[in-house]
Amino acid sequence: MGIQDMIEGKRQWRAHLARVKALPPDYQIVYKEIQRYLFKVGPIDLLDGSLLSGMVDFFEEGAAAGKGVLELIGDDVAAFCDDLVKDSRTYADVYQESIGGEPGTAGR
Repeated sequence: MGIQDMIEGKRQWRAHLARVKALPPDYQIVYKEIQRYLFKVGPIDLLDGSLLSGMVDFFEEGAAAGKGVLELIGDDVAAFCDDLVKDSRTYADVYQESIGGEPGTAGR
């Protein structure tokens, strides 16, 4: 990864964060909880993929429709996140494998 790639990545991340900050306060709180959860146990390709930007798209549409964030995702943020990454290889899976467990059983 060259310096230009890092600069572009940082520019994209800042634009992403600006979109998050434009969401209603309750959406921002839930987004941060989802982000925290996914960074902890989420898919290995989280930053390479479009999961977080897709989440902001989903939240922007919900907010524009006048829905509350919990109407969109339900009351259990962790269960919502688990459903998002259920078919993805996660850091929790890698950890579980490293200690001799079966993949797909860690953190869920």
